[in-house]
Amino acid sequence: MLCFVICLFAISGKGGKNRRRGKNENDNDKRELIFKEDGQEYAQVTKMLGNGRLEALCFDGAKRLCHIRGKLRKKVWINQGDIILIGLRDYQDAKADVILKYNSDEARNLKAYGELPETAKINETSTFGPDDGEDILFDDNADDEDDEIDDIDGI
Repeated sequence: MLCFVICLFAISGKGGKNRRRGKNENDNDKRELIFKEDGQEYAQVTKMLGNGRLEALCFDGAKRLCHIRGKLRKKVWINQGDIILIGLRDYQDAKADVILKYNSDEARNLKAYGELPETAKINETSTFGPDDGEDILFDDNADDEDDEIDDIDGI
């Protein structure tokens, strides 16, 4: 009887972390661009607070505490600087719920359609342009630091 039970577990092959994790089927799918409706607003994540919450600056000018709904939690990773669609609450203006996260291509399209203001910063990957690092000047104080290091070695 014991051998029969062990053999069933070995044949089924349904154990392990990777099976529970599943396949990432929607990795690079092109999806239809979803615009905001009544009771929704575009926002940019300013701070991740933990426990499925974040602070977002809405493009209507208000700063709101947002809750990541269960459908997005642990499936869609939201980072600081991301453009999101939030659902406003009728009874609490300072709080909202995250409905959707836009990737950078979708956010650029929203900006091109005039849905997002021109002041919205979308490129979250880099803060410097290709030529921004050339204007930085450094002071050469290397000689002074070497003298201090030599003094320490003499002690």
